[in-house]
Amino acid sequence: MTDRVAGDGAPLPHAWAPATPAWRTATQHWGLPLVIALGLAGTAWWLSGQPGGARLAPSLTFGALFGFVLQRSRFCFYCQWRDLLVDGDPRGLLGILAALAAGLAGYAIVLGAWMPDPSGARLPPDAHIGPVGPVLVLAGAVFGAGMAVSGSCISAHLYRLGEGAPIAPFALLGTAMGFVLGFATWNPLYLASVSEAPVIWLPRHLGYAGSLVLGLAVLAALAWPLLKRLPRPGPLEPRGANDPLRAVFAGRWPVWLGGIAVGAIGTFAYLRTGPLGVTAEIGGRARQAAGAAGLLPARLEGLDAFRGCATALRDAVLTPNGVFVAGLVLASFAAALAAGQFRPARPRLTHAARGLLGGVLLGWGAMTGLGCSVGTLLSGIMAGALSGWVFGIAMFAGAACTLWLGRRAGLLA
Repeated sequence: MTDRVAGDGAPLPHAWAPATPAWRTATQHWGLPLVIALGLAGTAWWLSGQPGGARLAPSLTFGALFGFVLQRSRFCFYCQWRDLLVDGDPRGLLGILAALAAGLAGYAIVLGAWMPDPSGARLPPDAHIGPVGPVLVLAGAVFGAGMAVSGSCISAHLYRLGEGAPIAPFALLGTAMGFVLGFATWNPLYLASVSEAPVIWLPRHLGYAGSLVLGLAVLAALAWPLLKRLPRPGPLEPRGANDPLRAVFAGRWPVWLGGIAVGAIGTFAYLRTGPLGVTAEIGGRARQAAGAAGLLPARLEGLDAFRGCATALRDAVLTPNGVFVAGLVLASFAAALAAGQFRPARPRLTHAARGLLGGVLLGWGAMTGLGCSVGTLLSGIMAGALSGWVFGIAMFAGAACTLWLGRRAGLLA
């Protein structure tokens, strides 16, 4: 047996849940997921009537949709990258490129309606457009190393939390610790480099059409060699082909479909509430707790002036990003139950060690890079931010190097 997770993100053996009667299994597969779905819908309806409900209700809805799509399509930046590097399977990475292509097109439409002339000094509201410099490269590389050590990016750890993955709680705890470390090291990095790093929004220089064409051309150039490596399609499964419910709720979605869905959710979320991101709540709560404990500097230079996954102090109990993350985890739990993929496993020492260490790296990289693979990379590239491309290149390079070194040392599978 092994402690790693499978290439598609499903936990490998060590399941400890006892066998259950057939009627209870059916209830878990369909009854409980339905209850969770109705509960999410009812909560969204209730939130719509509360103060701030205009953002809270759609945030919960988009979070639930995002979690469902991530779980069904196994959308994970690290696992897709690892599948290509280790197994030579390009399908997952093509799904990521599909998400970026769909989001680029969607954001271009939204931004073109909001800001017809992008050449001015203003940046799009709330868009994840950050400074580009050596610190961003370092943050991306460290975040990538954290993915390789812990086995996932932060968003994948959240949906795997809903699957019962034993490493996910430790990775998320480590992420919060990494944010605190990032806050502690922010001031010297800001004064040395970040304060002078340029914030580059491509539509300002190329226009919306030029930025969109360039982005799609880069994605096409990346996809072309991957398409040549696609495996030959296997035989169809008649049962899945004739059962739409099974195809949607039990079978793994095609990666291109999951990618397009992620891009569409990202576009509609930005139009209605704000860019996709999963670290604002983690970072904000970590900052609040560390500040109360006296672990942070009295002032974090320039941090709150930057766009990205904001880590401002949280006064409200419910925040848009908080309910987004809650919806993500609950929907992924319901999806895993319906698919028979909720497989809780007893944590081992290696789970705790890899989760905490990898999580610290993830949290430091996400805080210093003003977001993670979803915020800085996905939402940033969709918005036309050069920072998204730079963070992504550094992230994949850091993950590849860490995986190579870990496999040579026999520490990573």
